[in-house]
Amino acid sequence: MHTLEDITKAIMADPENKEFTEQGIKPLFAAPKNARINIVGQAPGLKTQEAGLYWKDKSGDRLREWLSVDEEMFYNSGYFAVLPMDFYFPGHGKSGDLPPRKDFADKWHQPILKLLPDIELTILIGQYAQKYYLHQKGNIKLTETVQHYQDYLPDFFPLVHPSPRNQIWMAKNPWFAEQVVPDLQALVQKIIHQ
Repeated sequence: MHTLEDITKAIMADPENKEFTEQGIKPLFAAPKNARINIVGQAPGLKTQEAGLYWKDKSGDRLREWLSVDEEMFYNSGYFAVLPMDFYFPGHGKSGDLPPRKDFADKWHQPILKLLPDIELTILIGQYAQKYYLHQKGNIKLTETVQHYQDYLPDFFPLVHPSPRNQIWMAKNPWFAEQVVPDLQALVQKIIHQ
């Protein structure tokens, strides 16, 4: 698997993704070869999977606010890779979407990342991405990880999910909007304008 096209075909041919491929659903990710920032989230929501465009929902609108970039920059600049922990919508659970499949990132992230030599920062959105990339064991609280985001720089920047469901969390943690978001914006602007 030497090209992105080869990897995409392999993902679609994988028996674990058979039901999606048979429905004509393609894996939802982005890996522009000159990407400088990699965004690792949970998995596409149903709305974004149906639209065929990652982060094309209210969560995506808020994420772009946090990054201080518009849709044109986000989707068309080539600066942003998007490799969620699963490239397919995992289904509905009792309180939101089901978690991403456990072995998906193990299987597909590294072959894709080998094709992205210019990544300077990986933004880790939510507990699944953070536990995987930060090698967290046990019951680490997402709030604690996000609050200590500076400990993971310059390679990683952990964030809470930008979902409207996290309004209560944001109200309880005003430091996020006051300190974390401005620091993220400054870092993103520095990377894309260097």
